Amino acid sequence: MKVFGYLKGDKVIWVITFLLSLLSVLVVYSAVVTLAHKYKQGNTEYFLIKHLGLIASGFFLAYIFHNIKYTVFSKISQIGFYLCIPLLLFTLFKGVSTGEASRWLEIPGTKLTFQSSDIAKIMLLMYVARVITLKFDLLQTFKGLTIHLLIPIFIICALILPANFSTAALLFMNCLFLMFAGRIKLKFISYILLFCIGFAVLLGTVVYTAPNLIPRGKTWKARIENFTSGDTKSNYQSEQAKIAIASGIIGKGPGNSTQRAFLPQASSDFIYAIIIEEYGLITALLIIFLYLILFYRGIKTLRDTDKTFGGLISVGLSFSLVFQALINMAVAVNLFPVTGQPLPLISMGGTSIWFTMISIGIILSVSKSNNDKSSEELAVN
Repeated sequence: MKVFGYLKGDKVIWVITFLLSLLSVLVVYSAVVTLAHKYKQGNTEYFLIKHLGLIASGFFLAYIFHNIKYTVFSKISQIGFYLCIPLLLFTLFKGVSTGEASRWLEIPGTKLTFQSSDIAKIMLLMYVARVITLKFDLLQTFKGLTIHLLIPIFIICALILPANFSTAALLFMNCLFLMFAGRIKLKFISYILLFCIGFAVLLGTVVYTAPNLIPRGKTWKARIENFTSGDTKSNYQSEQAKIAIASGIIGKGPGNSTQRAFLPQASSDFIYAIIIEEYGLITALLIIFLYLILFYRGIKTLRDTDKTFGGLISVGLSFSLVFQALINMAVAVNLFPVTGQPLPLISMGGTSIWFTMISIGIILSVSKSNNDKSSEELAVN
């Protein structure tokens, strides 16, 4: 196809991104019925046009970023990491709040808001990849690893944690995976995991015994208790999601969901349940397969490149997207407590779509560089 003449990099990733975005448009248009009646007098086209605009602009961002030489992101990550610290602090104390959480910043002159943690996720993963690439020898001792990697990771995750525990936890796990991919000693990673277990036990004890000591302690405690109790009333979202899944094994057909009228966050956090209800279990499994292919292509990029930084940011960002997707789907089928994590490339969102597409663009930038190098070698031979 002629369009692929303009789209460089891994064509499989482009196709997966297009397919998931197309499905997103179809499912979001069906799932926003309740929101449309609540806020726009039933005008679902408003949300459709807005979502299409975000996806189209997201593809534009992916196109722009995939044309940037990926080595540029090494320097950007160093500057971006230090800028993220005051940005997260400002969000924590002066950000736009929803409920008990202050996660958003408003873009001046617009009504758009963005989560500063979305920027921090990308910057931290690229920063970790940069440090592993440039200071690998210094990371061979636990002291060096702590100074150059663990302290920066802890700072960013600690600033995200008070308002968004799930994002902080996922980001920390992403960093650990990146350290594993970067050949950091397994015994060091084991020490970190043991520390994390101890911290989780301590945090859980504080949450259960004195939840008022932590800003969102009551919320975290309630979510865990509701999940473990299995009480229908307390787990309203999960119960409605299970009804959607159970009634749609074969699939009711596009636009025929009934649970979209009862399921909160049907177009975002629980969109996977609506997909199963309308398109059936086979489509749901196909989506998982597409995400796994996306992760495989990220690993392939790591394998094909001879530059450590490029390979690490490719596998790190692809793992981040796929890991978040698996967590979202696990919540939808009631395997995990509610986390509030959207389904990348599918859930309706605002600027989060842009940051997802930027991640895709960076991954494609690395694969584009690999393809260009292969073409040069063939030309020489």
